[in-house]
Amino acid sequence: MAIILTPEQETEFWAEAEQDGQQHSLFPFESYCQIPKQLGKGYVRSIEVHPQVWLRIDNFEYYDEILEPGCECVHPLEFAVRLCGTIIDEYGGQLGEGYTLISGGGIQRNMTFLDSQAHVGIGFSMPPELLATFFPTVDGEILTQLRFLAKGNEWQTLLYPKTTTSIQTVVQQIVNCPYQGMTERLYLQGKVIELMALQLAPFLAEQARVQISPRLRNTTIACIYHAREILLSRLDNPPSILELAQLVGVSDRTLKRGFQELFGTTVFGCLFNKRMEKAQQWLRSGERTVAQVANLLGYSNPAHFATAFKRKFGITPSECLLGKKSF
Repeated sequence: MAIILTPEQETEFWAEAEQDGQQHSLFPFESYCQIPKQLGKGYVRSIEVHPQVWLRIDNFEYYDEILEPGCECVHPLEFAVRLCGTIIDEYGGQLGEGYTLISGGGIQRNMTFLDSQAHVGIGFSMPPELLATFFPTVDGEILTQLRFLAKGNEWQTLLYPKTTTSIQTVVQQIVNCPYQGMTERLYLQGKVIELMALQLAPFLAEQARVQISPRLRNTTIACIYHAREILLSRLDNPPSILELAQLVGVSDRTLKRGFQELFGTTVFGCLFNKRMEKAQQWLRSGERTVAQVANLLGYSNPAHFATAFKRKFGITPSECLLGKKSF
C-alpha cells in the first residue's frame, strides 16, 4: 500500500534527519544525508559541480511505495537517470525502466509515485538560464532549440528520453567516481555536461531535421507540430486525418507528408506509438488493469488493444502488468 507524503511531511522528515546529525559536509561544495528513518534507508549525496549546478547521487530504498503530491511552484531545470528503481508521474511519464527524465524550468504540477525497491541513480539541477553557458548562441543567449526548457512562469516541459548504453555508462562512471576533492568535482562536471548532451541529443537531432527540410515552409512546420500536439492530447478519441488537417489549417495531403518528413512516420503511426508507450507506462506502474488502460486509450475491445500491444512489444498487456520485459 502506498503512503501519501505531503510536502509538509517531507520537509518535516528531512528536518528531523538533519537534527539527528545524519547530514554532514565532506567539502564546502558537498553534502551527504541519510534518508529519513520514517521513509527508508540509504543516502542522498549532493555536489555543486559548477556554480548553481547541483549533482545528486541517490542510493536508497523506501520501506513502502510513496506518493508525493506536487505543488505549484517554480521548478529548476533538471536531468535525471535511474540505474534501478522507478518514479512515475500522474500523466504516466516514467523515470527508470528504460527512460530518463528532462524536467524543464517552469511551474510544476505533478504527483510522483516512487516504488519501494532500491533506487540507484543521479540527477542534476540548475537555473534554466545556465543553458546559455553550456549551449550558447553566437550572441551568448540560450540555443534557440532549447528555449522550450526555460518556461519561466508557464507550466514546465516534461520529457522522457530513452535510456541508451552511452547514458548508462556515464551514470555508472558518476556513481563510481574514483576521485576525491577538487579532482572529483572537475571530473563530475565533465560527466554532467556529457550526460546533458546525451539526453538532449534526440531532440536536437529532430529539430535539425526540421531545419534542413527544404519542402516545408516554417508556417507549415508549425501547423504540423500543432497537429501532433492535438493528436497526442486526444489519445482516447483522436480526430480523423481530415479533421486534424482542418483544425490546423493545412490539407490532409500536406499533413501526411509533413508527418513523414518531420517525424519519420505516418499520422496513424505517431498515434499508435504514443498510445503503446502510454499503455506500457501505465501497466508497469501496476495502478491500472488491462481493461482500464484499453479504455483510457480509446479501445472499445480489449482484445484489439492486446493484439496491438503484443505487436509493438512482443508481450501481452497482462504479461507487462506482471513485470515481464519486452523484447
